[in-house]
Amino acid sequence: MKKLLISTLLLCSCISPEMTKRTLESAGYSDIKTGGYAWMACSEDDTFHTEFTAKNPKNQEVSGVVCCGLFKNCTIRF
Repeated sequence: MKKLLISTLLLCSCISPEMTKRTLESAGYSDIKTGGYAWMACSEDDTFHTEFTAKNPKNQEVSGVVCCGLFKNCTIRF
């Protein structure tokens, strides 16, 4: 039970709503809503895996993941 609790706490800390919002806004996205941890959506070099929904620059609703590493920039994946 303790291992499950520790694992859950570690995964919850691997999202970054602030970096996700900043990354998407700089790419022209709006109406951004961040979600939780995105399982297996990013590379092993990425520390943060944050799901999102937003409107793209063409005002279409999209969803995806923002992947960020400690020593690299963030990328948007769909």
